Amino acid sequence: MTVPWKHALRDLALVSLTLGLWASGAAGAAWPVAVLAGALTAVCGYLVHEWGHLAGAWLGGSVVHLPATPLSTFLFNYDSDRNGREQFLVMSCGGFLASAVMVALFLALLPLDALAGRVALGLTLLGVVATVVLELPPAWRVYQGGPIPRGLSYHSSRSEP
Repeated sequence: MTVPWKHALRDLALVSLTLGLWASGAAGAAWPVAVLAGALTAVCGYLVHEWGHLAGAWLGGSVVHLPATPLSTFLFNYDSDRNGREQFLVMSCGGFLASAVMVALFLALLPLDALAGRVALGLTLLGVVATVVLELPPAWRVYQGGPIPRGLSYHSSRSEP
């Protein structure tokens, strides 16, 4: 299990910036700061979702490939050739569980009467819809016995990133 330290530092910096905006009064700030705080909060939710997938991959013993740069779109690439159905499902569930926890935390903690809170929750819910549309169907197909997907962040071990 190799930790993508550059990505971890990048993501901790984004979380720190976001928390700093909230601590400095994003809930009552002018609309540009409020929108920025809300958008960054949703980005942090997305990052937790991705780290949830990686944690699930690690827990399931999956083979993953880490990108060379923290500017990559995905936190890791899943090796479709070297992992089985169970490993794929554990990896998938890690992201789904992380998203569920973040939505619950956001609902419990965000000031929804403030613009920053509404932006954060709205963008987060859009992310949940994207997850349901893009990630749930392939996971369901694999659960039903279908093949592990290829493309995007899934690739063959014969085509290293």
